[in-house]
Amino acid sequence: MTVNENMTPQRSNAQRLAIFNHKGGVGKTTLTVNIADEIAALGKNVLLVDSDPQCNLTSYLIDEEVIDDLLDHSDEDVGKTVWSALKPIVEGSGDIREIKPYELPNGNRYLIPGDIRLSEFEAELGDFWGQCLQRKVRGFRGTTALSILVNQISARLDIDYVFYDSGPNIGPLNRAILLDCDYFIVPVAPDLFSVRALKTLGRTLARWIEEWRTIVDLAPEGIYLLPGTPQFLGYIPQRFRVYGGQPTLTHSKYLSIIERRIGSEVIAVLRTVDTELAPQGRRGAKLGEIKDFGTLVTASQHEGVPLAKVHACSNEQRSMIHTSFHQIAVKIIERTT
Repeated sequence: MTVNENMTPQRSNAQRLAIFNHKGGVGKTTLTVNIADEIAALGKNVLLVDSDPQCNLTSYLIDEEVIDDLLDHSDEDVGKTVWSALKPIVEGSGDIREIKPYELPNGNRYLIPGDIRLSEFEAELGDFWGQCLQRKVRGFRGTTALSILVNQISARLDIDYVFYDSGPNIGPLNRAILLDCDYFIVPVAPDLFSVRALKTLGRTLARWIEEWRTIVDLAPEGIYLLPGTPQFLGYIPQRFRVYGGQPTLTHSKYLSIIERRIGSEVIAVLRTVDTELAPQGRRGAKLGEIKDFGTLVTASQHEGVPLAKVHACSNEQRSMIHTSFHQIAVKIIERTT
């Protein structure tokens, strides 16, 4: 089944978020899985979208043999991955194909499986963007295709929260994702590279938002558009080591620098574009913090479960993990409702 291109899609009521940082190695996928699990535990329906061609989120949550089957058939009419849905748009052969998301164990969590062929969609997004500037309808349909797919599934399943899992880059796919998001969260690690990445992150987001505003002004009447107003919800420092209940001296130094840079390179920059995009000042910008749980992260990925559900997790660790992610989940719900 495909979407009728003559009908303007309606945006679903689900809140859309991305845990985004173009720097790799900051645990975006691990954070996404664990935060989404806690939000689901609070009674919310959650849709996870694997929008990274590397398929890390799908590999995290689905057994390998199931993934192989999904990828083997994703190019067919019976395909069930994000590529299966977007393929007609890329090829110019039709509209978005409706797919049924993968229902995860324990209820009210769903996944749109990723696909390595999503890279083909990303390659077309650059052209779609240029076509938008030329007021061509095909450009708008391509740029908004992933958003429309999320609309379909969110409305059908009464989704409360959508989490995009994005790759570590500032390419056209992440541009389309962030412009579709209502909010974004920045994960950071206590190191020099995370500090340096914040400047690029803030300026890139500001540029995307301003460029999209130009495109909106050019858009044909009645066409579906991305909101283009991703609000900074907060940041999450993680993977820092703890000694005596406190971050180590080296990591503590970086955490302090990161706090300042979040204020100057993300919040301040976004506020020059629109004061609604970021809170005033740095106070309250940190959503929580996740210490380094070492081998539990690898075990979590191997078992396909959140950190607190790893078999080797001790009761003390389980309590600490649950408390950390629960507090973040509660803050997210409070700040988005």
